[in-house]
Amino acid sequence: MLNFELYNPTNLVFGKGQIEKLSTLVPKDAKILLAYGGGSIFKNGIYDQVINNLKGFEIVEFGGIEPNPRFETLMKAVDVIKAEKIDFILAVGGGSVIDGVKFISAAVNFEGNPIDILQKRILITENAMPFGTVLTLPATGSEMNSGYVVTIDATQEKLSSGGSALFPQFSICDPTVISSLPKRQIENGVVDAYTHVMEQYLTYPTDAFLQDRIAEGVLQTLIQVGPGIVENPTDYTLASNFMWSCTMALNGLIQKGVPSDWATHMIGHELTALYEIDHARTLAIIGPSLYHVMFETKKAKLAQYGRRIFNLTGSDDEVAKEAINKTVEFFHTMGMDTKLSQYTEDYSKTADFIVNRFEERGWKGLGENQLVTLEKVKSIVELSY
Repeated sequence: MLNFELYNPTNLVFGKGQIEKLSTLVPKDAKILLAYGGGSIFKNGIYDQVINNLKGFEIVEFGGIEPNPRFETLMKAVDVIKAEKIDFILAVGGGSVIDGVKFISAAVNFEGNPIDILQKRILITENAMPFGTVLTLPATGSEMNSGYVVTIDATQEKLSSGGSALFPQFSICDPTVISSLPKRQIENGVVDAYTHVMEQYLTYPTDAFLQDRIAEGVLQTLIQVGPGIVENPTDYTLASNFMWSCTMALNGLIQKGVPSDWATHMIGHELTALYEIDHARTLAIIGPSLYHVMFETKKAKLAQYGRRIFNLTGSDDEVAKEAINKTVEFFHTMGMDTKLSQYTEDYSKTADFIVNRFEERGWKGLGENQLVTLEKVKSIVELSY
């Protein structure tokens, strides 16, 4: 097992009706920026619940944060915070809204050009504006971690950053919010969380027995509840296990003591930036191809994964290869197309574009052991066509 430090100060408030605690969680006398997305919170009643539970607080609203939050939009929120002298942000939404608020939190007091936070991947460890969240869409785990992803429209870049100062102070997670979500968003949430686990699990063995078992438990739970929650989003048993699995997939716990990959995400982000493909669906496109191209370095964990998750038998090679097939089958069950050509006809130069973009950034070796070279990236993307 690798050395590690575990730090997570977020107060996770989970279960039915927990939004009633909102007024006790927000700092007393805070002036709040209420940040949200495209307006679904007005249709599902969450906006009214938030407002009713924040009576007595001064609130300034900022809506319109996109599904892939844009730097340009978020900087408008920074201007509002400075003009209105806001001192607390409340993110009400899914991972995109929460990610956007993390960047806003980082940018408000940043000395310099805030675009550098993204392009130079500057970690924010102090002087961030405090914020909390009300989660409306389980998927990213952003409600209990300090990372975020933001798109820069001007350069067609989707970039990640974070820092220890960017954990939410609290996150209210009520599984009943799932009942109003479209099937596509629930499907995305299951596959997003599943791939988050795979990025931290499907690397190479480090004798981290407990971490592997916890990761496998999250994968097995998502396989168990995923198809059902899509069809029965009002089932609280399914909804609560789905939401908690999404949080556990990326709250830092299963990452400790083991190597992490994240190359699937780095490549997938480029597909979203280029073609506006849903984030989870880019992961379903890239992940299986990456497992094939990096097969020899991942074979031991692929075989373990195949035996423990899908009860496969045979040699390591046989089990590892069939495990990839089973993963694709699960993605199909969750409504995913797994080839880029199923989303766009303009894909022929995608691999070259992504390789050039990575080369410009100096990303010469991705993955848990930096063996995902630019040549491998090209092969992975081309295999994904």
